[in-house]
Amino acid sequence: MTKKGILIALIISLLSLSAGYFLAGIYNPWSSSSTKERESEVKSERKILYYRCPMHPWVTSDKPGKCGICGMDLVPVYEGEEEIEEGVVRIDPAVVQNIGVRIEPVRRMKLTKTVRTVGRVDYNERKIAIITTKVSGWIERLYVDYTGKFIRKGEPLFEIYSPELVVAQEEYLQAISYKESVSGSRDPNIIDGAKQLVENARKRLLYWDITEEQIEELEKTRQVRKTLTLYSPVDGVVVEKNVFLGMKIVQGMTLLRIADLSSVWVYADVYEYELPWIKVGEEAEVELSYIPGKVLKGKVTYIYPYLQPETRTVKVRLEFENPGYLLKPDMYVNVDIKSKVAIDALVVPEQSVIRTGKRDIVVVALGGGRFKSVEVKLGVLADGYYQVLEGLHEYQNIVTSSQFLIDSESNLKSALAMLTHQHGESMAPQEQKDKSHEHGEMTTPQEQKHETHEHGELTVPQEHKHKSQDVKQLEKKDKVIDPVCGMEIEPNEELSYVYKGKKYYFCMKSDMEKFKKEPERYLKK
Repeated sequence: MTKKGILIALIISLLSLSAGYFLAGIYNPWSSSSTKERESEVKSERKILYYRCPMHPWVTSDKPGKCGICGMDLVPVYEGEEEIEEGVVRIDPAVVQNIGVRIEPVRRMKLTKTVRTVGRVDYNERKIAIITTKVSGWIERLYVDYTGKFIRKGEPLFEIYSPELVVAQEEYLQAISYKESVSGSRDPNIIDGAKQLVENARKRLLYWDITEEQIEELEKTRQVRKTLTLYSPVDGVVVEKNVFLGMKIVQGMTLLRIADLSSVWVYADVYEYELPWIKVGEEAEVELSYIPGKVLKGKVTYIYPYLQPETRTVKVRLEFENPGYLLKPDMYVNVDIKSKVAIDALVVPEQSVIRTGKRDIVVVALGGGRFKSVEVKLGVLADGYYQVLEGLHEYQNIVTSSQFLIDSESNLKSALAMLTHQHGESMAPQEQKDKSHEHGEMTTPQEQKHETHEHGELTVPQEHKHKSQDVKQLEKKDKVIDPVCGMEIEPNEELSYVYKGKKYYFCMKSDMEKFKKEPERYLKK
């Protein structure tokens, strides 16, 4: 083969290799992945601050995972990519661990509350009976002879002699006799009139609390009784007794008060902020101090529509069954009212809230050592949790301990930024003043007065500029030294003396006289 043929073969071989390498680079499936790997290596060199949800930016985490709201994968936020927000403070993780920061997510739950208070036992007003009479008379016999006696319904209370009752019995018997005498009459009007007369006399006895049994006995015996017995209308205890044997009573007079203690009322005091949890019909429990472990169950029957001015509380009435008369009136008991009100709301722990009086602050953990103080609007408090009305979202991480330190750091950062901003603004007028003095501009008396007041100094008029240096110093100072005794005193013109053009002040007249005699002696001191 000639040299020319060899050269042509080499050129063709080189061109073939170049074309093959070029085509291999284009169609190589590993070339794009290697580029991505290089990019990921560069990205992995940067520090991951935290992970957050792309749809809900407030959902953050220190570890990869899924968003609790939408279920999307949390994406990493690298150093330099985070947004700088106003009021956000950054704390080193080591410092966070040293100060004991604890983080808890904002969650949604049903709030319930048990109101605990103190109650006072009282009589059930619906089961109190007042014993009185509708006629005047005298007590001939007394069956209830002391206060506190248990009385059953239908038991005798006392016997009363009343002339009005005697007359009413006689009229009733006469009406019966008249009715019997005209029973054979053929005139129906006479018979009806006799029947009406008996009925009216009978009603009078009933209206005066004479029982049916006593009237029937009167009809059988046909004898007028001197005294008639009054019986108890209820079961209960005699809690008030105003009647005695032989006593003259008048109609309408309160003789006895009988209370049924089978059920009692308990008055409980509830504070204003606990009122949303109290509803009529809710269950309540009382615990007796003199019987440990004994619990009685009742319910809320009424919430009074006014406030107690002395205690600033609302009175709530509870009703309890009283087996064995364990609850005694005027006794104090511990009351637990179990609220049926359940509020489904966002909640935060009570200890996580910083209450300043006007604002309520919660510190939010943004991840990556970043924290921010957020103002929130709170609702009710129940079992250690506050209801959050505004300011937070579900699954946000909040600080539950050491939040005061973080909030102070955030406030300090904001204050320094504001101070720097104000300082930059206040420099402009001062620079303008300096420039005016440099250019020899005149300052008006009004401007001069304004400047001196800003610096808290006294403006000396033109005619007093030649005062002695001591007088000027006295105007600036409130107190001077007595040259004789060395005490610090307030200047008094009556106790002053001028020597060699300088005025000296004294605490007493004797010191001034001593100074006048030997001034050089005291000035040497």
